[in-house]
Amino acid sequence: MPAYDAFLLLSFGGPEGPDDVLPFLENVTRGRGVPAERLAEVAEHYYAAGGVSPINGQCRDLIAAIEAAGMDLPVYWGNRNWRPLLTDTVRRMAADGVRHAIAFATSAYSSYSACRQYRDDIEAAVAAAGPRAPRIDKIRPYFNHPGFIEPFAANTEAALRTLPPDVADGARLVFTAHSVPVGMAAASGSASAGTVVPGGRYVAELREASRLISERTRGGSLGWDLVFQSRSGPPSVPWLEPDVNDHLRMLAKDGVPAVVVVPAGFVSDHMEVVHDLDVEAAETAASLGLAFARAAAPGSSQQFARMVCELVAERTGSPGAPPLALGGFGPAAGDCPADCCRYARPSRPGRS
Repeated sequence: MPAYDAFLLLSFGGPEGPDDVLPFLENVTRGRGVPAERLAEVAEHYYAAGGVSPINGQCRDLIAAIEAAGMDLPVYWGNRNWRPLLTDTVRRMAADGVRHAIAFATSAYSSYSACRQYRDDIEAAVAAAGPRAPRIDKIRPYFNHPGFIEPFAANTEAALRTLPPDVADGARLVFTAHSVPVGMAAASGSASAGTVVPGGRYVAELREASRLISERTRGGSLGWDLVFQSRSGPPSVPWLEPDVNDHLRMLAKDGVPAVVVVPAGFVSDHMEVVHDLDVEAAETAASLGLAFARAAAPGSSQQFARMVCELVAERTGSPGAPPLALGGFGPAAGDCPADCCRYARPSRPGRS
Protein backbone atom coordinates (compact mmCIF):
# COMPACT_ATOMS: atom_id res chain seq x y z
CA MET A 1 0.00 0.00 0.00
CA PRO A 2 1.21 3.56 -0.63
CA ALA A 3 3.29 5.36 1.95
CA TYR A 4 2.55 9.07 2.10
CA ASP A 5 4.74 11.86 3.41
CA ALA A 6 2.19 14.72 3.24
CA PHE A 7 -1.53 15.49 3.31
CA LEU A 8 -3.11 18.04 0.94
CA LEU A 9 -6.45 19.76 1.53
CA LEU A 10 -7.84 20.65 -1.87
CA SER A 11 -10.68 23.16 -2.16
CA PHE A 12 -12.44 25.66 -4.38
CA GLY A 13 -11.15 28.88 -2.84
CA GLY A 14 -12.86 32.18 -2.21
CA PRO A 15 -12.17 35.91 -1.87
CA GLU A 16 -11.01 37.28 1.46
CA GLY A 17 -11.68 40.95 0.80
CA PRO A 18 -13.53 43.24 -1.62
CA ASP A 19 -10.50 43.65 -3.90
CA ASP A 20 -10.36 39.87 -4.36
CA VAL A 21 -13.93 39.42 -5.55
CA LEU A 22 -13.78 40.18 -9.27
CA PRO A 23 -10.34 38.56 -9.83
CA PHE A 24 -11.66 35.47 -8.05
CA LEU A 25 -14.80 35.33 -10.21
CA GLU A 26 -12.66 35.79 -13.32
CA ASN A 27 -10.61 32.76 -12.25
CA VAL A 28 -13.77 30.71 -11.71
CA THR A 29 -15.24 31.56 -15.11
CA ARG A 30 -12.10 31.78 -17.23
CA GLY A 31 -12.67 30.43 -20.73
CA ARG A 32 -16.45 30.23 -20.39
CA GLY A 33 -17.37 33.53 -22.01
CA VAL A 34 -19.37 34.78 -19.02
CA PRO A 35 -20.40 38.41 -19.61
CA ALA A 36 -18.87 41.09 -17.37
CA GLU A 37 -22.32 42.22 -16.25
CA ARG A 38 -23.06 38.71 -14.95
CA LEU A 39 -19.81 38.71 -12.95
CA ALA A 40 -20.73 42.11 -11.52
CA GLU A 41 -24.13 40.73 -10.49
CA VAL A 42 -22.61 37.75 -8.71
CA ALA A 43 -19.97 39.99 -7.12
CA GLU A 44 -22.74 41.80 -5.25
CA HIS A 45 -23.43 38.61 -3.32
CA TYR A 46 -19.88 38.75 -1.98
CA TYR A 47 -19.87 42.50 -1.36
CA ALA A 48 -23.01 42.07 0.76
CA ALA A 49 -20.89 39.82 3.00
CA GLY A 50 -17.96 42.27 3.14
CA GLY A 51 -16.26 40.76 0.11
CA VAL A 52 -15.31 37.64 2.07
CA SER A 53 -16.38 34.12 1.25
CA PRO A 54 -16.66 31.81 4.28
CA ILE A 55 -14.88 28.98 2.50
CA ASN A 56 -11.24 29.83 3.23
CA GLY A 57 -11.95 30.32 6.93
CA GLN A 58 -13.80 27.01 6.95
CA CYS A 59 -10.80 25.33 5.33
CA ARG A 60 -8.54 26.71 8.07
CA ASP A 61 -10.97 25.39 10.69
CA LEU A 62 -11.04 22.00 8.98
CA ILE A 63 -7.25 21.81 8.93
CA ALA A 64 -7.16 22.52 12.66
CA ALA A 65 -9.84 19.87 13.27
CA ILE A 66 -8.02 17.29 11.13
CA GLU A 67 -4.77 17.89 13.01
CA ALA A 68 -6.64 17.61 16.32
CA ALA A 69 -8.19 14.34 15.11
CA GLY A 70 -4.74 12.78 14.79
CA MET A 71 -3.44 13.53 11.31
CA ASP A 72 0.26 12.59 11.56
CA LEU A 73 1.36 13.93 8.16
CA PRO A 74 2.48 17.47 7.33
CA VAL A 75 -0.62 19.34 6.14
CA TYR A 76 -0.71 21.51 3.01
CA TRP A 77 -3.62 23.43 1.51
CA GLY A 78 -4.26 24.49 -2.09
CA ASN A 79 -7.27 25.95 -3.92
CA ARG A 80 -8.52 25.84 -7.48
CA ASN A 81 -9.49 29.50 -7.77
CA TRP A 82 -7.88 31.65 -5.06
CA ARG A 83 -4.95 31.86 -2.72
CA PRO A 84 -3.38 29.64 -1.64
CA LEU A 85 -3.50 28.42 -5.24
CA LEU A 86 -2.87 24.72 -5.79
CA THR A 87 -0.01 25.31 -8.22
CA ASP A 88 1.84 27.45 -5.67
CA THR A 89 1.21 24.86 -2.95
CA VAL A 90 2.54 21.99 -5.07
CA ARG A 91 5.68 24.00 -5.84
CA ARG A 92 6.15 24.53 -2.10
CA MET A 93 5.64 20.82 -1.46
CA ALA A 94 8.30 20.04 -4.06
CA ALA A 95 10.70 22.52 -2.44
CA ASP A 96 10.01 20.88 0.93
CA GLY A 97 10.98 17.49 -0.47
CA VAL A 98 7.51 15.93 -0.47
CA ARG A 99 7.49 12.87 -2.73
CA HIS A 100 4.04 11.27 -2.35
CA ALA A 101 0.99 13.09 -0.96
CA ILE A 102 -2.62 12.15 -0.32
CA ALA A 103 -5.25 14.77 -1.24
CA PHE A 104 -8.71 15.31 0.23
CA ALA A 105 -11.10 17.48 -1.81
CA THR A 106 -13.97 19.35 -0.19
CA SER A 107 -16.43 17.68 -2.57
CA ALA A 108 -18.09 14.37 -1.76
CA TYR A 109 -19.57 13.22 -5.08
CA SER A 110 -18.75 11.84 -8.52
CA SER A 111 -18.97 14.14 -11.54
CA TYR A 112 -16.67 16.26 -13.66
CA SER A 113 -16.86 19.38 -11.49
CA ALA A 114 -17.08 17.49 -8.19
CA CYS A 115 -14.23 15.03 -8.73
CA ARG A 116 -12.61 14.75 -12.17
CA GLN A 117 -11.82 18.47 -12.39
CA TYR A 118 -9.93 18.25 -9.09
CA ARG A 119 -7.90 15.37 -10.50
CA ASP A 120 -7.18 17.48 -13.58
CA ASP A 121 -6.17 20.37 -11.30
CA ILE A 122 -3.71 18.09 -9.53
CA GLU A 123 -2.20 16.91 -12.83
CA ALA A 124 -1.79 20.50 -14.06
CA ALA A 125 -0.21 21.66 -10.79
CA VAL A 126 2.22 18.72 -10.76
CA ALA A 127 3.21 19.44 -14.35
CA ALA A 128 3.77 23.11 -13.55
CA ALA A 129 5.93 22.25 -10.55
CA GLY A 130 8.39 20.33 -12.71
CA PRO A 131 10.36 17.11 -12.24
CA ARG A 132 10.66 17.48 -8.46
CA ALA A 133 6.89 17.61 -8.00
CA PRO A 134 5.36 14.96 -5.75
CA ARG A 135 2.93 12.31 -6.86
CA ILE A 136 -0.50 13.19 -5.46
CA ASP A 137 -3.33 10.68 -5.02
CA LYS A 138 -6.88 11.94 -4.50
CA ILE A 139 -9.12 10.34 -1.88
CA ARG A 140 -12.28 8.68 -3.22
CA PRO A 141 -15.79 10.23 -3.14
CA TYR A 142 -17.30 9.89 0.33
CA PHE A 143 -20.97 10.78 -0.15
CA ASN A 144 -22.14 7.75 1.89
CA HIS A 145 -19.43 7.68 4.56
CA PRO A 146 -20.79 7.77 8.14
CA GLY A 147 -18.63 10.81 8.84
CA PHE A 148 -20.50 12.74 6.15
CA ILE A 149 -24.04 11.38 6.60
CA GLU A 150 -24.31 11.34 10.40
CA PRO A 151 -23.31 14.98 11.01
CA PHE A 152 -25.80 16.01 8.33
CA ALA A 153 -28.54 14.01 10.05
CA ALA A 154 -27.72 15.58 13.43
CA ASN A 155 -27.73 19.06 11.87
CA THR A 156 -31.06 18.34 10.19
CA GLU A 157 -32.56 17.33 13.54
CA ALA A 158 -31.21 20.55 15.06
CA ALA A 159 -32.77 22.60 12.26
CA LEU A 160 -36.12 20.88 12.76
CA ARG A 161 -36.09 21.94 16.40
CA THR A 162 -35.98 25.59 15.34
CA LEU A 163 -39.31 25.35 13.51
CA PRO A 164 -42.56 26.30 15.28
CA PRO A 165 -43.74 23.18 17.14
CA ASP A 166 -47.14 23.22 15.47
CA VAL A 167 -45.63 22.76 11.98
CA ALA A 168 -42.46 20.75 12.63
CA ASP A 169 -44.16 17.36 12.32
CA GLY A 170 -45.52 18.34 8.92
CA ALA A 171 -42.22 19.67 7.62
CA ARG A 172 -40.66 18.37 4.43
CA LEU A 173 -36.93 17.85 3.97
CA VAL A 174 -35.60 19.57 0.86
CA PHE A 175 -32.12 18.36 -0.07
CA THR A 176 -30.18 20.69 -2.34
CA ALA A 177 -27.10 20.27 -4.50
CA HIS A 178 -25.29 22.36 -7.06
CA SER A 179 -26.99 22.11 -10.43
CA VAL A 180 -24.78 21.03 -13.32
CA PRO A 181 -25.49 20.59 -17.04
CA VAL A 182 -27.60 17.51 -17.73
CA GLY A 183 -24.84 16.22 -20.01
CA MET A 184 -22.27 16.53 -17.23
CA ALA A 185 -24.52 14.67 -14.82
CA ALA A 186 -25.13 11.89 -17.36
CA ALA A 187 -21.37 11.52 -17.92
CA SER A 188 -20.61 11.01 -14.22
CA GLY A 189 -19.29 7.49 -13.77
CA SER A 190 -17.12 5.26 -15.91
CA ALA A 191 -18.11 3.24 -18.93
CA SER A 192 -15.03 1.02 -18.63
CA ALA A 193 -15.79 0.24 -15.00
CA GLY A 194 -19.42 -0.55 -15.75
CA THR A 195 -20.64 2.09 -13.29
CA VAL A 196 -22.71 4.29 -15.59
CA VAL A 197 -26.30 4.56 -14.35
CA PRO A 198 -29.26 6.34 -15.98
CA GLY A 199 -28.81 10.05 -15.29
CA GLY A 200 -25.27 9.45 -14.06
CA ARG A 201 -23.72 8.71 -10.68
CA TYR A 202 -23.93 12.33 -9.53
CA VAL A 203 -27.72 12.31 -9.20
CA ALA A 204 -27.79 8.69 -8.00
CA GLU A 205 -25.26 9.45 -5.25
CA LEU A 206 -27.15 12.58 -4.22
CA ARG A 207 -30.37 10.60 -3.92
CA GLU A 208 -28.62 7.95 -1.86
CA ALA A 209 -27.08 10.52 0.50
CA SER A 210 -30.46 12.25 0.86
CA ARG A 211 -32.14 8.94 1.64
CA LEU A 212 -29.51 8.04 4.23
CA ILE A 213 -29.84 11.41 5.96
CA SER A 214 -33.63 11.30 5.91
CA GLU A 215 -33.68 7.80 7.42
CA ARG A 216 -31.68 9.14 10.37
CA THR A 217 -33.96 12.14 10.88
CA ARG A 218 -37.14 11.72 12.94
CA GLY A 219 -36.94 8.01 12.30
CA GLY A 220 -37.42 8.52 8.58
CA SER A 221 -40.96 9.80 9.11
CA LEU A 222 -40.64 12.98 7.03
CA GLY A 223 -41.04 13.19 3.28
CA TRP A 224 -38.12 14.49 1.26
CA ASP A 225 -37.13 15.77 -2.17
CA LEU A 226 -33.89 16.38 -4.05
CA VAL A 227 -33.65 19.75 -5.79
CA PHE A 228 -30.90 21.94 -7.22
CA GLN A 229 -29.48 25.41 -6.78
CA SER A 230 -26.84 27.84 -8.04
CA ARG A 231 -27.33 27.30 -11.77
CA SER A 232 -24.89 29.47 -13.69
CA GLY A 233 -25.09 28.30 -17.31
CA PRO A 234 -26.70 29.77 -20.43
CA PRO A 235 -30.44 29.14 -20.89
CA SER A 236 -29.73 27.18 -24.08
CA VAL A 237 -28.01 24.40 -22.12
CA PRO A 238 -30.29 22.14 -20.01
CA TRP A 239 -29.26 21.89 -16.36
CA LEU A 240 -30.51 19.69 -13.54
CA GLU A 241 -33.88 20.73 -12.12
CA PRO A 242 -36.05 21.56 -10.23
CA ASP A 243 -34.63 24.77 -8.82
CA VAL A 244 -35.03 25.06 -5.07
CA ASN A 245 -37.11 28.25 -5.28
CA ASP A 246 -39.50 26.76 -7.83
CA HIS A 247 -39.85 23.70 -5.63
CA LEU A 248 -40.65 25.77 -2.54
CA ARG A 249 -43.46 27.43 -4.49
CA MET A 250 -44.83 24.02 -5.44
CA LEU A 251 -44.70 22.77 -1.85
CA ALA A 252 -46.50 25.85 -0.56
CA LYS A 253 -49.19 25.40 -3.23
CA ASP A 254 -49.61 21.80 -2.07
CA GLY A 255 -50.16 22.92 1.52
CA VAL A 256 -46.82 21.92 3.06
CA PRO A 257 -46.45 24.10 6.19
CA ALA A 258 -42.67 24.03 6.70
CA VAL A 259 -39.38 22.95 5.16
CA VAL A 260 -35.90 22.13 6.32
CA VAL A 261 -33.43 22.78 3.52
CA VAL A 262 -30.41 20.49 3.71
CA PRO A 263 -27.40 21.40 1.49
CA ALA A 264 -26.46 17.74 1.05
CA GLY A 265 -24.40 18.46 -2.05
CA PHE A 266 -21.96 20.61 -0.10
CA VAL A 267 -19.30 20.06 2.55
CA SER A 268 -19.34 23.52 4.14
CA ASP A 269 -21.54 26.60 4.45
CA HIS A 270 -19.76 28.64 1.81
CA MET A 271 -21.13 31.53 -0.24
CA GLU A 272 -23.44 29.54 -2.51
CA VAL A 273 -25.08 28.01 0.55
CA VAL A 274 -25.21 31.26 2.51
CA HIS A 275 -26.56 33.41 -0.32
CA ASP A 276 -28.62 30.99 -2.41
CA LEU A 277 -30.27 29.34 0.58
CA ASP A 278 -30.05 31.64 3.59
CA VAL A 279 -30.95 34.71 1.53
CA GLU A 280 -32.77 33.79 -1.68
CA ALA A 281 -34.53 30.57 -0.66
CA ALA A 282 -35.38 31.97 2.77
CA GLU A 283 -36.92 35.05 1.12
CA THR A 284 -38.93 32.82 -1.22
CA ALA A 285 -40.23 30.79 1.72
CA ALA A 286 -41.15 33.93 3.67
CA SER A 287 -43.09 35.32 0.71
CA LEU A 288 -45.07 32.07 0.61
CA GLY A 289 -45.75 31.89 4.35
CA LEU A 290 -43.68 28.71 4.50
CA ALA A 291 -41.80 28.10 7.75
CA PHE A 292 -38.13 27.68 6.86
CA ALA A 293 -35.02 26.26 8.51
CA ARG A 294 -31.66 25.36 7.05
CA ALA A 295 -29.44 22.53 8.25
CA ALA A 296 -25.72 23.24 8.57
CA ALA A 297 -23.20 21.35 6.45
CA PRO A 298 -20.70 19.10 8.28
CA GLY A 299 -17.93 21.68 7.86
CA SER A 300 -15.21 21.22 10.44
CA SER A 301 -17.17 19.04 12.87
CA GLN A 302 -15.12 16.54 14.84
CA GLN A 303 -16.82 13.57 13.18
CA PHE A 304 -16.15 14.96 9.72
CA ALA A 305 -12.49 15.58 10.60
CA ARG A 306 -12.19 12.03 11.93
CA MET A 307 -13.64 10.82 8.63
CA VAL A 308 -10.80 12.52 6.76
CA CYS A 309 -8.26 10.69 8.91
CA GLU A 310 -10.16 7.42 8.41
CA LEU A 311 -10.10 7.88 4.64
CA VAL A 312 -6.34 8.41 4.74
CA ALA A 313 -5.92 5.29 6.87
CA GLU A 314 -8.17 3.36 4.48
CA ARG A 315 -6.05 4.42 1.53
CA THR A 316 -2.84 3.26 3.20
CA GLY A 317 -4.34 -0.09 4.17
CA SER A 318 -3.85 0.53 7.88
CA PRO A 319 -5.01 -2.36 10.10
CA GLY A 320 -8.49 -1.74 11.45
CA ALA A 321 -9.32 0.84 8.75
CA PRO A 322 -11.72 -0.87 6.32
CA PRO A 323 -13.57 1.21 3.72
CA LEU A 324 -16.70 2.60 5.40
CA ALA A 325 -19.97 3.25 3.59
CA LEU A 326 -23.63 3.31 4.59
CA GLY A 327 -26.44 1.97 2.44
CA GLY A 328 -26.27 -0.24 -0.61
CA PHE A 329 -23.83 1.61 -2.85
CA GLY A 330 -20.70 0.55 -1.02
CA PRO A 331 -17.49 2.60 -0.97
CA ALA A 332 -16.51 4.43 -4.15
CA ALA A 333 -13.44 3.28 -6.03
CA GLY A 334 -10.14 4.58 -4.72
CA ASP A 335 -8.68 5.10 -8.19
CA CYS A 336 -10.95 6.29 -10.99
CA PRO A 337 -10.57 4.77 -14.47
CA ALA A 338 -9.09 7.08 -17.09
CA ASP A 339 -12.49 7.78 -18.69
CA CYS A 340 -14.33 8.50 -15.43
CA CYS A 341 -16.60 11.58 -15.44
CA ARG A 342 -15.06 13.07 -18.58
CA TYR A 343 -17.09 15.98 -19.90
CA ALA A 344 -16.58 18.53 -22.68
CA ARG A 345 -18.49 21.75 -22.16
CA PRO A 346 -20.67 22.68 -25.16
CA SER A 347 -19.15 25.51 -27.14
CA ARG A 348 -21.04 28.78 -27.25
CA PRO A 349 -22.36 29.98 -30.62
CA GLY A 350 -19.53 31.63 -32.49
CA ARG A 351 -16.89 30.10 -30.20
CA SER A 352 -14.64 27.10 -30.77
